[in-house]
Amino acid sequence: MPDRIESALQASLEGCLAPGHPPRLAAAMQHAVFPGGARVRPKLVLAVAHACGDDDPSLADAAAAAIELLHCASLVHDDLPCFDNAATRRGLPSVHSAFGERLAVLAGDALIVLAFQSVGAAAGGHPSRLPGLLHTVCQGVGMPHGISAGQSWECEPQVVLGDYQQAKTGALFAAATMAGAQAAGADPTPWRALGQQLGQAYQVADDIRDVLCDAQALGKPVGQDLLLDRPSVARELGLEGALAEFERLVTATQALVPLCRGAKAFRGLIALEAERLLPVGLFGTRSGGATVAA
Repeated sequence: MPDRIESALQASLEGCLAPGHPPRLAAAMQHAVFPGGARVRPKLVLAVAHACGDDDPSLADAAAAAIELLHCASLVHDDLPCFDNAATRRGLPSVHSAFGERLAVLAGDALIVLAFQSVGAAAGGHPSRLPGLLHTVCQGVGMPHGISAGQSWECEPQVVLGDYQQAKTGALFAAATMAGAQAAGADPTPWRALGQQLGQAYQVADDIRDVLCDAQALGKPVGQDLLLDRPSVARELGLEGALAEFERLVTATQALVPLCRGAKAFRGLIALEAERLLPVGLFGTRSGGATVAA
């Protein structure tokens, strides 16, 4: 699976290297995408596609790459001085730190466009799947409930924490699970809630890690929620409450895995991801432990 994801991402970016391209923009885009993080969103796309038969691997790979390109673009923009002003990302200088603010804005914009180009170019085998797939991806990133809306909640005078989390993180996770089903020609509806819940769990884990981890471990600045006065489950519920909420969401996510040939493996994947995000050894013994949804 990782090889499929990295190959699809590299193929997408290589398509930008036509003669006469601006080399520093191309380098900024590469820097934003490689080396990657956990690639959890494209892994979800491919895992769901596999569970649904994966009858068009090229389209599934393109959908996975598109979701990750959109995620990387959001990180480039999140790190800008007008938002988080983060100097590092994934243990390296953030794009604006390495290439300047103007190229960072353009790199994020170009990655967004590239995501849709990648899906469109791969849909020749099953063109009837393209409209639904594009609609799903657009919902995950745009208005009214996509990641752009999620980021914009930080600019509003009042925010409901659940709305903020669902848009900022849950929307792209939902797009990932639904896109995996659509790329394989399956009904995406049963996969929506799973993606939403998993995205919420991921955001809760991120809130906790922002409080308890150090910058070297995370590969990005910590303490940002408090510094920027952002909504946070850890701030609202306290660390114990946030850990309990994380466990609840992981358990709920596993219960939402639709009946399919890979259901057991999919639940195991969720348990492994939960342990990666919040290792039991890092926090002592959580009430549910790492086996909470095994």
